[in-house]
Amino acid sequence: MPVPVSTAHDYFLDLQTRIVDALETADGEHFAADQWERKEGGGGLSRYIEKGTLFERGAVLFSHVRGKTLPPSASAHRQELAGRPWQAMGVSLVLHPNNPYIPTTHMNVRLFVAHGKPNTNEQDVFWFGGGMDLTPYYPFEEDARHFHAVCEQSVRPFGDDKYPAYKQWCDEYFFLKHRNETRGIGGLFFDDLNEGGFENSFALTKSVGDHFIDAYLPIVERRRTMSYGERERDFQSYRRARYVEFNLVFDRGTLFGLQSGGRTESILLSMPPSATWRYQWAPEPGTPEAHLNEFLKPRQWL
Repeated sequence: MPVPVSTAHDYFLDLQTRIVDALETADGEHFAADQWERKEGGGGLSRYIEKGTLFERGAVLFSHVRGKTLPPSASAHRQELAGRPWQAMGVSLVLHPNNPYIPTTHMNVRLFVAHGKPNTNEQDVFWFGGGMDLTPYYPFEEDARHFHAVCEQSVRPFGDDKYPAYKQWCDEYFFLKHRNETRGIGGLFFDDLNEGGFENSFALTKSVGDHFIDAYLPIVERRRTMSYGERERDFQSYRRARYVEFNLVFDRGTLFGLQSGGRTESILLSMPPSATWRYQWAPEPGTPEAHLNEFLKPRQWL
């Protein structure tokens, strides 16, 4: 039975619109729109803002791309699908605020379909993936608990096992092995989801996407008026470097986009506009900056 990709396509486009509308209301400025096409097949719509009131850079990206042969990053864990034609679609966003007291956040929901090779009896294979996570610079317990509470609410209707499993998956995935630290305070991460058929997997994915605004914007509103200076911005720039390291070294989405001939400008919109590396630097013990280290270890927030 063919995978109903048009239904997913319409949902992802609508999700992008709803999220952008909410972020524009919060920021007070408009997101630009860039429609693009890909030579190998498909394209997307990039919605982005730079030097906004709230967001120094923000990107809410929709893409629906196709190809004749699965790239290595997509077939590495599914060797039996190597060589198949494919299509992928979804929404991915990253928000880098101006104010260091507002966390950076990432959310992604996506569908991948590997089609049967021509003139064979192979069936289409689909899987959903996605999640959301929070990367604070100056962490607050109430923000972390709120974010995780909404994450738990988003997957609760699909089983009590989902949040603990997807939280652990997120902690393990967004981990910088060479730094021995998590990228942030986690959230949800899932992949290769086709349990219970298309409708059940799609419903879970939609619920995660639909809960993003409730998870993030209350934190923005709580922190947006906190005053900051050069010290806080300097530390934010230092910590943003960790974000760059993860995206370029470990992130499967970044690798897939580049390996599949995706649009480089859209892929790299997830990067912060600036970042700083220092040699063997660490914050002074007892400072607010040192407090972050306590949060960059997996823990139970609920």
